[in-house]
Amino acid sequence: MPGPVSGAWHFLFCTEEDTHRRFLDFPGDSDPFRNYLGQEQKRIQMEQHGMHRFSIPKSGLYRPEFEHDACGVRFVADISGNRSHDILRRSVRALANLTHRGAMDADAKTGDGAGVLTQIPTKLFAREAGRLGFREVESNNLAVGMIFLSQSDSLSNDRYRMIIDEAVDHYGLDLIGWRPVPVDNSVLGDRAADLKPDIQQVLVARAERMSDAEFERALYLIRRQVERSVRRHGIEGCYICSLSNRTIVYKGMMVAAQLPRFYRDLQDRDFETSHAVFHQRYSTNTLPNWFLAQPFRGLAHNGEINTLQGNVNRMQARESEMESKAWGRDMFPG
Repeated sequence: MPGPVSGAWHFLFCTEEDTHRRFLDFPGDSDPFRNYLGQEQKRIQMEQHGMHRFSIPKSGLYRPEFEHDACGVRFVADISGNRSHDILRRSVRALANLTHRGAMDADAKTGDGAGVLTQIPTKLFAREAGRLGFREVESNNLAVGMIFLSQSDSLSNDRYRMIIDEAVDHYGLDLIGWRPVPVDNSVLGDRAADLKPDIQQVLVARAERMSDAEFERALYLIRRQVERSVRRHGIEGCYICSLSNRTIVYKGMMVAAQLPRFYRDLQDRDFETSHAVFHQRYSTNTLPNWFLAQPFRGLAHNGEINTLQGNVNRMQARESEMESKAWGRDMFPG
């Protein structure tokens, strides 16, 4: 349970004494074990050819629409709302103590996924906006998108970036520029490195005389328009982890302790936040990949959300009846 620690701090913490590794509970010469290895080999081959996990057909008892998982999730927050780098430091330290809630590959480096969701570190990105040649931008006028691009398909990446740039312009925001996210690939396991996306950030500024609600609405519509355009054009291997003027997500297919060593931004003293949600993924019925690492854009869950396909079907069945004065024709951007 959360409790007061060091004055203003409230946070959840896991002990280091718990076990830090998951093992399969059947012998190596059994049919289930061989089937598991066969599915893993098939998944790796398909991902190497740019195929998404939902491209895996049903086989035997495997049904992709029934995938669900169980993980570990915690948070750290300054209850007074004060930003500091120490909040982030405490978060990644606590995340490392959730390693036992996830799983790792035989290389002991590739994990099911780990990540952290924080406030936009405005001091860091105001500095980076200046390096991109943009005018001084106030913290409440800045938004950042965390983008996974294809590791090998440069043509698709160019098209994807162009789609994002056009959507930003369409909704009246100012494009500051693109920033390659500084990472250290040497900390990754072999499988995680083989599947690692090209990780980029897009920096966006609020247009003049745009209200807070209009700014947030525009960012949401940009993401939805990009997602639909990408599906129409058949672009694979690209994903928007977050696009917001409030929060940002750093995540990947790694073991929890690797996260701050892989993402160098997390070591930057200018990365300040008043709270952080962090997550170590335990992939029981879904196949690990970079996209499914958590936190997601607005939440992190511990495996209780296991009715995804049913929820998707119900929402699609009701789309034709949905209307809003606030969203108007932009309810379903395309």
